Amino acid sequence: MDLGIKGKVAIVTGTGRQGAMGHTIAKTLAAEGANVACVDINFEGAKAIAKELTGMGVKAIAYNVDQSEHQQVVDGVAKIKADFGPPDILVNNAALLRGGGRIQLTTVEDWKTNLKINLDGPWHWIREVWDMMVEKKWGRIVNISSVAGVLGGFGQANYSAAKAGVIALAKTAALEGARVGITANTVTLGVVDTTKNLPPPKEGERRPQGGEMFERIKAKIAMREFGDPEDVANLVAYLVSVQAKYITGQDIHVMGGLDLFTY
Repeated sequence: MDLGIKGKVAIVTGTGRQGAMGHTIAKTLAAEGANVACVDINFEGAKAIAKELTGMGVKAIAYNVDQSEHQQVVDGVAKIKADFGPPDILVNNAALLRGGGRIQLTTVEDWKTNLKINLDGPWHWIREVWDMMVEKKWGRIVNISSVAGVLGGFGQANYSAAKAGVIALAKTAALEGARVGITANTVTLGVVDTTKNLPPPKEGERRPQGGEMFERIKAKIAMREFGDPEDVANLVAYLVSVQAKYITGQDIHVMGGLDLFTY
């Protein structure tokens, strides 16, 4: 299926880590012919991924932007527009899971940091690309959320609140964009194995998403397995396509039944 996004300008945030979600989403959009602005605070990582996408025959440039700082997003969008033209697609993937603990133990700093990055950041990007999408009468916005945003997360009040917020943010953007050609949706994830596309670990190297805790989580998933980054990226690619013009304001779960009752 031709998704109709060849030549479209896509901003994908959180594209600084090999094999991770942003990398896979950016690569999937590039395979459909989209030009990609690779955004991350890990500038060297983003540059490596942009180089890879360029090798796929599309235009790709890395941008070093801290999305928690509004002015950096303003400046970043201006650079992207100058390099590519006005953006057509925005994928708010960048996020941080740090600090927290039980509600009464969460520090004010950890609370504010998580909300600045995980909620303020997506709002900054939507705010700054909005008028350009309205002018084109065409735009696609996808926010990436988490199971913690719909079911809560023990010891993750800051992260959960922010991830619930991006769902509501997308729904509001969907309402405001419905009559001007802009769709906005959320893809909400369970546990995705972002290590599967990496080279085998070196001796003694410890990879995330392993150990007893993750085995307990896997036992709660109806499919009894974690997702692959491609499971998410393929859905994102469809939601930003011309074919998805009548899908907006939705929160689509990609979690293998983690949100279902199972035993």
